[in-house]
Amino acid sequence: MSTNERMDWQKLLNASRRRQSRMPDDDRAQFERDYDRTIFSTPVKRLQDKAQVFPLEPNDAIRTRLTHSLEVAAVARGLATSAGAWLHKEGEILLEQQRWVEAIASTCGLIHDLGNPPFGHAGEDAIREWFVPHIPGRDEAFIDPQLSQDFLNFEGNAQTLRIVSKLQILADFYGLNLTFGTLSAACKYTAASHQAKKGNQALKKPGYFASESDVIKEVREATGTGDARNPITFLVEAADDIVYSVADIEDAVKKNLLRWSDLLERFEPVIDPAKSHPAKEALVEVLRRKWVILGRPGQEAEKSMDDDTHGSAFRTAAISYMVPEAVDAFKSNYDDIMHGIHLTELVAHPSLVNLMTELKAIGSELIYPNHSTVKLELMGRRIISDLMTIFWEGAKDLPLEGKPKTKDFKGRVGALLSRNYRSVFQESCRLGKQPEIYHRYQLVTDYVCGMTDTFAKQLHSELMNG
Repeated sequence: MSTNERMDWQKLLNASRRRQSRMPDDDRAQFERDYDRTIFSTPVKRLQDKAQVFPLEPNDAIRTRLTHSLEVAAVARGLATSAGAWLHKEGEILLEQQRWVEAIASTCGLIHDLGNPPFGHAGEDAIREWFVPHIPGRDEAFIDPQLSQDFLNFEGNAQTLRIVSKLQILADFYGLNLTFGTLSAACKYTAASHQAKKGNQALKKPGYFASESDVIKEVREATGTGDARNPITFLVEAADDIVYSVADIEDAVKKNLLRWSDLLERFEPVIDPAKSHPAKEALVEVLRRKWVILGRPGQEAEKSMDDDTHGSAFRTAAISYMVPEAVDAFKSNYDDIMHGIHLTELVAHPSLVNLMTELKAIGSELIYPNHSTVKLELMGRRIISDLMTIFWEGAKDLPLEGKPKTKDFKGRVGALLSRNYRSVFQESCRLGKQPEIYHRYQLVTDYVCGMTDTFAKQLHSELMNG
């Protein structure tokens, strides 16, 4: 899409699917069906045992990828509710389409982390590093630079698209067969793996692999986005940024990695002084260690909070403050967003950027480098690397038809690979759009990436220790 073309909501809200749905119609919008079929899917269930920040965490109160994704879905829906009401008021969408925008945002919030391997970003790093010695730079099979970068620059967001469009088999090779409107909004990044670059938020990381380039082409043509971001993507991205930036701090306080008293002085100076509204005032009250307990009129009282409660209060107040600001950022940048030329995220808006920068700084300085977290991440990297090596033995000679031959070691290892993923591998080789070796590498990556933290750790222990 050229920069002078404006996206059209009637195309963006495309309710068609890559394969026509076989289910009878009911009172749900097609986009609401997307959410319902997604929340019952296996990849979503697996998120309950994938780390958000703290791998293999025994404390049930600490977030997993599942609780994080549910929270992002909720905040994304709230952002979409406000933005949708404004879009209707401005004559951009019809009244019933407000509901569609909310459903798309909710589904994209729910699925945004499906492609993350075990142990989060440490798992991504381990997969990338494993491929360095396995993909020679002059290999003729990888003469197309995207093919090698799909592995050397492996990215969970691109894997998410692969899961929902192909790997999660229901009855065929269309994955969850989501609507074009939802698939479009789910594409957080729009670059191919060899085209990612800094300076443009949409191109910062790989958005799709060569194996899904056909899906991307269909989605872009169906929704009219071209190579620009879908407007709803900005809302979902803001929801993710808002949720993890405050929730990671709350979890760190729960784990006694941080004390609330150590954080207070870092926050108050970064709240935008130019605006005044109830959400900001509530946030400032929390920062000043005051929280009003509402009783009957005239009986309000202040409560002194412990660190854990104070962290929860901050999370509530901060989200309540940041959501309206993100919606305002969407409105003020709307024309550029619709023309595909807005290059930054909504939380970079002047009213949010200082607070968001401080929140992320606390994470990078005080939470993520924590000794216990780093120790588990190092363990996770070793587990992923070993499992990739083991299952490559089964994937590199897997037959292109039928079941693996289990008379030898390689065949027995191949039989351990997911039957669904083996089926996708064989179908991909039959179509022949990429080299066979590419699909073999994808098979082992798909399998290891789909594991939960606990399953990966236990399987590694069984295979390495007997």
